[in-house]
Amino acid sequence: MRLGATLLACACVPCAAGEVSDAVLNKAFYTYKSGAPKVDGIAPGMLINKNNVEAAKEYLNPAMHDFIKKGEYEMQVGETFDFTLHPKYIEATRKSAGNVTIEANGTLKNYVSGRPFPQEPDPKDPQAGLKLAWNFQYGRVWGDLGCIEPFIWDFRNYETAKVERSIVFDKFCFKRYAFRTVDEPTPDFVPNPSELYRGIYVRVGEPQDIKGTQLLIQKFKDDTKLSDAYLYLGFQRRVRRLATGQTTDAFLGSDLMIEDFEGYNGRISDMTWTYKGSKTMLLPFWDRATVKSKGRQHKTAQEDGSTWEYTGYGGKAQCHQDAPFQLRTVYVLEAKPKEAGHPVGKRIFYVDAQTAEFPIVEIYDRKGELWKQFVIGWTHADRGAHPINQGKGADIGDSFSMIDVQSRHCTTGSFRGRVDAKLVPDGIFSVQNMRGGD
Repeated sequence: MRLGATLLACACVPCAAGEVSDAVLNKAFYTYKSGAPKVDGIAPGMLINKNNVEAAKEYLNPAMHDFIKKGEYEMQVGETFDFTLHPKYIEATRKSAGNVTIEANGTLKNYVSGRPFPQEPDPKDPQAGLKLAWNFQYGRVWGDLGCIEPFIWDFRNYETAKVERSIVFDKFCFKRYAFRTVDEPTPDFVPNPSELYRGIYVRVGEPQDIKGTQLLIQKFKDDTKLSDAYLYLGFQRRVRRLATGQTTDAFLGSDLMIEDFEGYNGRISDMTWTYKGSKTMLLPFWDRATVKSKGRQHKTAQEDGSTWEYTGYGGKAQCHQDAPFQLRTVYVLEAKPKEAGHPVGKRIFYVDAQTAEFPIVEIYDRKGELWKQFVIGWTHADRGAHPINQGKGADIGDSFSMIDVQSRHCTTGSFRGRVDAKLVPDGIFSVQNMRGGD
């Protein structure tokens, strides 16, 4: 069965007002049930390198094509399979998405939970790009609550491969206060006096000079309201509120800005979103159990007694994920900042149609020249991710690579991600918690 009994009901009787049809839901969430995209000359098990990359050019984003053409990366091709989300998320979409509309200011009206716009984007629809952005905003990344523990960032010179610095975050956690679909309470926490949508909490464990540094981001249900961001510096032992412009500064000296987190961490209303079309592309989605290249091991035993091994890196300077990419359906989305002084000229997001995630992002400077490529690797919750993620129906990040092509530098991130409502107490998502120091 492609859908549960509740979803099949609409196939037999007329759908209730606002309900989405099974045909739309099947296309959106069971995208590859009837088969994966087929491309002549590209098949699971092959290796795309500088010798054969031109034959695959149509299925690569331009920055990735250039890396491979220069011999800086060789891409493995893996099997395409469904990354189906949690049945409760799909059911929430069925019940309410048909009522969701966009207000004059670009915000949503009548949104409750699930994917706001599960229909395929229409090139003739001037709001198609904005709808894709909202689908990303309210996707299933890390579920309703998840943590990456530990989260290791390595700063590398892209020419010499030298690791200039490593940062170990012992907490990098996410929590939804509103529009929840799986973990109770749903759809919202009550009370929620600040009308928060989501919180992000970060704490540094290593190295010693910045140990105890913390970051707290509070995003509001009202997207027109600026997010609150607070930083605690261990050596100063005080919390300070970050100015809006600081979210576009390099975070802790890395190649990422806070606005880059998870693909995009800004307000939807800060950008002009334009849908550029649909295509088949190679994206970083994989079954983690089949990834042969392993990176460093986690220092402590897992809950099940095993040792956690991170996905490895390869290519030039070990700045590229050494894991297979799948042929998947992609929506190409352009975002241009509305603020003239923004350091980014535009971002091109290669949106995975099934999950609505941003697995590949090309970032251009204000001159229109390529600045960075951001690749986030995704692993199926039931296929080799951490055992605690089984059955969670969430998008599980596995690794990231941010390559600054202008400064010839990269930052890589290695995830041990877990989705579970019991991982962290509510208190860590508060300024009061940060004042407790390390």
